[in-house]
Amino acid sequence: MDRRILALDVGDKTIGVAVSDGLLITAQGVEVIRRTSLERDFARLRELVDQYEVGTIVVGLPKNMNGTIGSRGEASQQFAASLGEVFPEAAVKLWDERLSTVAAEKALIAADVSRAKRKQVIDKMAAVFILQGFLDSLPSQKLP
Repeated sequence: MDRRILALDVGDKTIGVAVSDGLLITAQGVEVIRRTSLERDFARLRELVDQYEVGTIVVGLPKNMNGTIGSRGEASQQFAASLGEVFPEAAVKLWDERLSTVAAEKALIAADVSRAKRKQVIDKMAAVFILQGFLDSLPSQKLP
């Protein structure tokens, strides 16, 4: 069995976190980290990496609709580079997250989740969409 994959939707105020199942098929939302300092953010991520035995960290890369990378994308690239230094045991990958937050919002609205509750979980749901997209792109696992 492969090590699990952790996905992050990194924002200025929060980090949405999702983790794969052990078979790397499905993504589950874990939590939303309220950002205080890079040191504390990484300390909490260290706990999650250890708890879930993570081998890969996927960071959502918000690209503009035309494929270019703006300031938000550059911030995500810098965050991913820092992750690579702090977590050398894990592969850190960037994943195009265009429309992940929009998809998460639509899913929550379809599930009739209140506006206040959506605000609390939207980043975690966006991380789920990022991770599920990444998992779906992996080569199919061959069954014995």
